[in-house]
Amino acid sequence: MAGVWGRALAVWLLIVVAESIHGTLRVLFLQPLVGDFPARRLAVFSGMAIIFAISWLGVRWIGARGSRQWLAIGAAWVALIVAFEVGLGRLVMHLSWDRILEDYDPSRGGLMLLGLAVMGLSPWAAARWRAAG
Repeated sequence: MAGVWGRALAVWLLIVVAESIHGTLRVLFLQPLVGDFPARRLAVFSGMAIIFAISWLGVRWIGARGSRQWLAIGAAWVALIVAFEVGLGRLVMHLSWDRILEDYDPSRGGLMLLGLAVMGLSPWAAARWRAAG
């Protein structure tokens, strides 16, 4: 069991690296064109594609079995990414709680809950898709 969870953590770390590069590119290239908040909103969609692609590539290597385990991995990824984003935002970037929560608040236009839902379901969906293919 530790092997599956260790590999799931490794794939999550790859997602973090890819999303960090994605965020840097967003700030450098998209944000100057459309502004900060619109760029963050648009990047949720490309970020979801990145997450699913890495999940799809990694599911065979992770080797989990059954929907329950895939959904547990997705839930763990969501918890880890929220902790990472909040920690990065507060401790490194010195963002206010209001600025961090803006991305998660649909009433304020934030789409991160959608991104988190995709992250949570990606291991399960990718495993099902790979099994059907």
